[in-house]
Amino acid sequence: MKSVRSITELREQIQELKSSSHKKTVGLVPTMGYLHQGHASLIRAAKEKSDIVVVSIFVNPIQFGPKEDFETYPRDEKRDLAAAEEAGADLVFLPSVDTMYPKPTKTKIAVAEVTTGLCGASRPGHFDGVTTVVSKLFNIVQPDYAFFGMKDAQQVAVIQQMVFDLNFNVKVVPCPIIREEDGLALSSRNVYLSPEERSQALVLSRSLRETKAAIENGEIRTAREARELLVNKISESEIAVIDYVEVASFPELLTLEDGQPIMEREEPVLMALAVKFGRTRLIDNCLLSPKGE
Repeated sequence: MKSVRSITELREQIQELKSSSHKKTVGLVPTMGYLHQGHASLIRAAKEKSDIVVVSIFVNPIQFGPKEDFETYPRDEKRDLAAAEEAGADLVFLPSVDTMYPKPTKTKIAVAEVTTGLCGASRPGHFDGVTTVVSKLFNIVQPDYAFFGMKDAQQVAVIQQMVFDLNFNVKVVPCPIIREEDGLALSSRNVYLSPEERSQALVLSRSLRETKAAIENGEIRTAREARELLVNKISESEIAVIDYVEVASFPELLTLEDGQPIMEREEPVLMALAVKFGRTRLIDNCLLSPKGE
């Protein structure tokens, strides 16, 4: 595995790998570092589908709001490089902010509609930063495939919409949520949680799991019932502060009206939530396929 920091060197390394062997397809795994087993699963998925696996590690300042954790976001380059190599990466791209944004950017990519709800509502401008940096990475790397975790299902939907609308020659590959043995969805921000907050945060996966079972068993039918059950179960934690609990179509992310039955729909349904424990905001979700796909 090689690590590079400049755009020119990365392109040269990709071209060298392509020309020196039969390796042709490129898989990109964009990350903000502090890699965990969720990221490793993306790298392994890329390894199975691509000849050359490129992992980018870049904490992107333009997707953070003014009161968010850009400065304190966890970083550990040595640990990240070891994790990427163990998972099977061929190249790791470690650009600086000056490399990605040598001047204040005057061009941004903004995706409408699918960015307005969920995290887009509580983090204005966040997805403009995400789509802008991902479009830059697509142009720099020219990947055949790009791998994103479904823990941030809205991000997957937004990137898919951008790729479709702008005719990027890349296939977005959504990958399953990876969880701890007790159910907590893996996240780089989990490191912020105190032991008590970490214990209380298990209410998120438990609420989604129990609500999903209630829907599949026919105990509840409508979007309103699903939202109410999720809120009630999350509220069993005294320290949980709900940002949002939503039931929406996927990937359109259109909010289901209260009386709409969930299991009678053709398209998948997303139950998504964002909840704060102390100063740490966690997201989680569950995708329902009413027709059993």
